[in-house]
Amino acid sequence: MTTEDRLDRIEAKLDQLTEVMIALARQEETMRGLKTDHDKAFERMNRLSQKLDEIERKVDDNAHTVGIINKLFWVAIVAVSGSIAAQVWM
Repeated sequence: MTTEDRLDRIEAKLDQLTEVMIALARQEETMRGLKTDHDKAFERMNRLSQKLDEIERKVDDNAHTVGIINKLFWVAIVAVSGSIAAQVWM
């Protein structure tokens, strides 16, 4: 084995090592991009969750209001029915 053969093998191994380092750097950049996308998606889900909570509060308030209106409607129907019945039997 000559020195030149050894140097060629060392050079080939260095080239392989360089390729692996480049692949690792690319993979690291991809992972960084994915993490950024993940963080953005997580933040968006948090905002949507807050909006959903706000909508839930409004729906509860509206349900309470509709319940009151429903009761008033039935009170009015009973009052009208009572007055009609009173005039018919009187």
